[in-house]
Amino acid sequence: MAGDRIIVLAGGVGAARFLQGVLAVTPPADVTVLSNVGDDETIYGVHVSPDIDIVTYTLAGVVDEDRGFGLAGDTFRVVEGLTHLGGEGWFRLGDRDFATCLFRTLALREGRPLSAVTAEVARAFGLAVQIVPVTDDRLATVVATPAGRLAFQEYFVRRRTEDEVLGVEFDGAEQAVPAPGVLQAIAAARAILIAPSNPFVSIAPILAVRGVREAIMAAGVPVVAVSPIVGGEALKGPAAKMFRSLGGDPSAAGVASQYRGLIETLVIDQVDAAQAAAVQALGIRPVVTDTIMRGPRQKAALARVVLEAAGVSAVASGSEVEADA
Repeated sequence: MAGDRIIVLAGGVGAARFLQGVLAVTPPADVTVLSNVGDDETIYGVHVSPDIDIVTYTLAGVVDEDRGFGLAGDTFRVVEGLTHLGGEGWFRLGDRDFATCLFRTLALREGRPLSAVTAEVARAFGLAVQIVPVTDDRLATVVATPAGRLAFQEYFVRRRTEDEVLGVEFDGAEQAVPAPGVLQAIAAARAILIAPSNPFVSIAPILAVRGVREAIMAAGVPVVAVSPIVGGEALKGPAAKMFRSLGGDPSAAGVASQYRGLIETLVIDQVDAAQAAAVQALGIRPVVTDTIMRGPRQKAALARVVLEAAGVSAVASGSEVEADA
């Protein structure tokens, strides 16, 4: 029997922006975000959780919009001081962002789980939405390249996704168990949404945690994904390059093939309308709409389409009719 939760699998900037739209048309208290933690890393001695923080900062309205991550107006004196001393500064962690990561690190050292610390940080930023890391255990995305196996941040930030991707692995996935509340949230779902995130390095790590994919498939509720590929390219990030190097097709149909057996519906952009038949041939219902999230109005409109595709009636809110930023 369907519950009352809206579950969103999320990772990266696209997910954060999609969630802004979801919360514009859905009460935040009804939404649970299951966040990727495969790109978590210890950098400068602190535990960085990029996907969790992107969502937190974006939904709190304090994200650096130009970069898509980090805090607006942040300074970089710590990293600048580090490089002045001869240290490496390739990971541009802002000073207040560093404080978030330091708080997380100290709490983890005290023995508190990542899920509890994430909830504390969300509350500190005034969020009512529930943000839950998929696991409290170690889970590390590793990218296989001609240069060797690279930690995700090494591949993504330091080397700027220039390496050819030969494969993606999730170290620790076999041992990792879902964080407290993850399986319960899925069981209480009214609908499960997959944000327009990279299927290989944002969503796959979530599904790799033992029992998560099975719980989604057993939930008996609509599962709807949004394609992160528009017109053969990713709007942000290396998803299209990964499709090509891994032998797939960077297209709406290619995304559908990645989620085949898991989702019922794929929301694709109107420029890819001609691929609707190919998506349908995979046993997945295509829904065609404008998926480009240019501003608040478009984000809310996309969320409304996705929720309605999942059989959920969205509600209007003030933020849905704001002038576009």
